Amino acid sequence: MSASVSPPCTALSADAPLFDAQLLRKMSRPGPRYTSYPTADRFSGQFGYHDYLAAVASRRTRGFPKPVSLYLHIPFCDTVCYYCACNKIVTRRLDKAAVYLSYLKREIAMQAALFSGMNQLRQLHLGGGTPTYLNDAQMDELMAHLRHHFEFADDADGEFAIEVDPRTVTPERIVRLRQQGFNRISLGVQDYDEAVQRAVNRVQPQSQTQAIIDAARACGYRSINIDLIYGLPEQNLATMAQTLDKVVQANPDRIALYHYAHLPHLFKPQRRIDTARLPDAQTKLDMLGLAIERLGQAGYVYIGMDHFARPDDELAVAQRQGRLHRNFQGYSTHPDADLIACGVSAIGAVGATYSQNVKTLEAYYERIDNNELPIERGVALGMDDLLRRSIIQMLMCQFELSTEAVEQAFPIDFADYFAAEMPQLRALEDDGLVELKAGWISVTARGRLLIRNVCMVFDAYLATPVPSAIPRFSRTL
Repeated sequence: MSASVSPPCTALSADAPLFDAQLLRKMSRPGPRYTSYPTADRFSGQFGYHDYLAAVASRRTRGFPKPVSLYLHIPFCDTVCYYCACNKIVTRRLDKAAVYLSYLKREIAMQAALFSGMNQLRQLHLGGGTPTYLNDAQMDELMAHLRHHFEFADDADGEFAIEVDPRTVTPERIVRLRQQGFNRISLGVQDYDEAVQRAVNRVQPQSQTQAIIDAARACGYRSINIDLIYGLPEQNLATMAQTLDKVVQANPDRIALYHYAHLPHLFKPQRRIDTARLPDAQTKLDMLGLAIERLGQAGYVYIGMDHFARPDDELAVAQRQGRLHRNFQGYSTHPDADLIACGVSAIGAVGATYSQNVKTLEAYYERIDNNELPIERGVALGMDDLLRRSIIQMLMCQFELSTEAVEQAFPIDFADYFAAEMPQLRALEDDGLVELKAGWISVTARGRLLIRNVCMVFDAYLATPVPSAIPRFSRTL
């Protein structure tokens, strides 16, 4: 690839997405990322604590209990990264974490009581914020509390992951986290270029990050992920090429490559970014094309929606075997697990419901002091929601769906039920995003990078916009 102009199309294998710059420019539009369906903007305050209790109770009627997943949100950071769109609290007052941990443990105990007898924990994910804002002793306390209330799967079978800011830990801390039970680690890198790092207030030398990667490998983590972002201020093709070279050299098991969505009206830290220093649309496309080419050459498989993995990684294996799943933490290998969520703003999925906790510490503490789960809003899914969620899941995870399989799972005739959607699908076929054959909808290599556009065809809620002048979604590319 030229250092100045990306080729119109780039594909490296049958599994690789085909990078068609002209098509990507044409199709880019705001759209959901589909970590859920319905999407979180459709959650309602009419769904509350008692609705959640009913959903857990109905879970007991399903027969043999299945393992569960657990997400814990640790919202604290000691510095602010200007690009950040997460729910976080920037503070250097470490006592706040101690208070929060005491309430988080109470919420965990409340959830564990509801799931008594159904509490085998197959997946655990600590996100933030910065989970390692908790010190060693606090993390020991939290993990002991979890093991008291949940039956952890064996280390070889369970996925126990934590997000780590390499600036906040030492190699010794990485060893301690492994001893505490974590076997997967995700490292925020974003970009290795110092000018880019300064522009987003996240200076992080490569040597610092590499020391953490080396420590994680040495003590036996099953998977190491690196997060990158393209579209940040001061980025260009040259800086992206250098970052990609360093990432490939580090050889992580997974790479998440996110498109920076500049939405300062929604996320205050982004107001500190100088918009004049942001790369233009063509440069962002060129950087994406370069990343696809370099990561493909390095042997990474495109999983979908920003994610790449080694061919022997469990995500790539799950995709080949048709059992990949997508939830609020991204792609997952366990589609049959309900997701219990604890902490401010955390979103869970139990049965045919989604629920989200309150977003402020004050409201969170007040609910728990009243002996209530801090659920603020959510949604109970109807049959149409479940049908469309199933279709969007299949397209997101496998890039194809069998209409006959959908008809076997739901009491519908696919062509009749989705008669209104068929013209949109045919238009996508004309553009080269999908192939429509008897009994199948298949996403083409060209369409893989635009999978959100394909899924939006089946989103019934997009026809009834939420009343707001503020854009809610990032662009599909």
